[in-house]
Amino acid sequence: MEEASKTIPHQIGGVHNDLLRFGIHGAAFPLKEELDRQILSRFQRPRGAIPSSMLGLEIVTGSLDHFGFEDCLNDPRESETSLPVDMHHGMEVRLGLSKGPVYPSIV
Repeated sequence: MEEASKTIPHQIGGVHNDLLRFGIHGAAFPLKEELDRQILSRFQRPRGAIPSSMLGLEIVTGSLDHFGFEDCLNDPRESETSLPVDMHHGMEVRLGLSKGPVYPSIV
């Protein structure tokens, strides 16, 4: 019986700490974060001269603070053999009016 009485305050304290965390941020905060991630992951520019940076998604996920080699090296858009992008064809492919790759890759 003494064992059970020792664990009850600990369990209540754990629940109490969880309630404090929910009181600070609210129970819907994780749902709001996930909804923000879904919305920001769908937002993209049409293919063209300016690539979609997904800045909003990087801010929400915290990946904006990390800078690695892949961020500045081996970018295919900076290659000497890459072809210019036809924005009109890219939008037609995106809307389903035309078939083929959205933009030609490296020749």
